[in-house]
Amino acid sequence: MKMIVGLGNPGDKYCSTRHNVGFMAIDRYLSKKVNYKTKFNGEYFVDSTNDVIFVKPLSFMNLSGEVIKQFKNYYNIDTGDILIIYDDMAFELGNVKIKPDGSAGGHNGFKNIIDNLNNSNIKRIRIGIGKPKYDMKNYVLSKFSDNEKDVLDEVLDKVVDIVNDYLRMDFDKLMNKYN
Repeated sequence: MKMIVGLGNPGDKYCSTRHNVGFMAIDRYLSKKVNYKTKFNGEYFVDSTNDVIFVKPLSFMNLSGEVIKQFKNYYNIDTGDILIIYDDMAFELGNVKIKPDGSAGGHNGFKNIIDNLNNSNIKRIRIGIGKPKYDMKNYVLSKFSDNEKDVLDEVLDKVVDIVNDYLRMDFDKLMNKYN
C-alpha cells in the first residue's frame, strides 16, 4: 500500500492559505467527492482500487509527522511508499518540484516528519508558493490573491497528473517527466 499525504493546517481559518496547498492537492485529486474518515488525528480516504491511502494530518503543520507515523505503522506502509505534498517558499508560485529524499529545507512540518519517521528518504512534491516580502509566518498563513488563485488552479491540476503517474510509474521516470 502507498500513502499520499497533503500537509496543511485544520480549520476554516487556514483552508485557503499558502501553507495548505498540500490539503488542496489531496482535495483536488479526490475531487472533494469522498467522505473522509478520521483516525489518529487525521482525515483519510482509502482507495482500495489503487491500494493507496490519502491522509490530511489534523495536528497542525508542525506536528504532521506524529500523525503520519501512526498511519504508517497501522497500515504497515514502507517509508519508500510514502509521498508528501507540501508548500515550499524556495520556488515561485506555479513551480512544482519532485524529489526522492533530502533535508526539510527549513520546512518545520517536513522536519517533524523526518524526525518521526527517523528517515529523510521520503518522496515529496514541493509546490512553490513564492518568497515572502514580509514576515514568513504571516506569509505562509496568508491567502492567495485572485491572480495567484488562477496559477494555483493550474498547479493543482498538474499535481493531480503527477499523483496519477506516481501510482503507476517508476519514481525516477516520474521525476524526469515533471521536473
